[in-house]
Amino acid sequence: MRGPLPAARRLKAPVKIVVDRDLCQGHGVCESEAPAVFAVNNKGVLEVLDESPPEAARARVEAAVSFCPTHALTIQED
Repeated sequence: MRGPLPAARRLKAPVKIVVDRDLCQGHGVCESEAPAVFAVNNKGVLEVLDESPPEAARARVEAAVSFCPTHALTIQED
């Protein structure tokens, strides 16, 4: 019988990015932190390019969430 995977090999739960459209003002901080995941169009509307980004993007997504000036972004663990 096998034991649990070592911590370095365990996969984290998939995440989903949630935007509170009432709070988002299109400042673009998220886009600067994670441009592969977020984009603000020419009308100032945030577009989430990848709602469930890969684990490799997690640090950038977490930075985007934490630096959002209006706290419009959250990460949900699936």
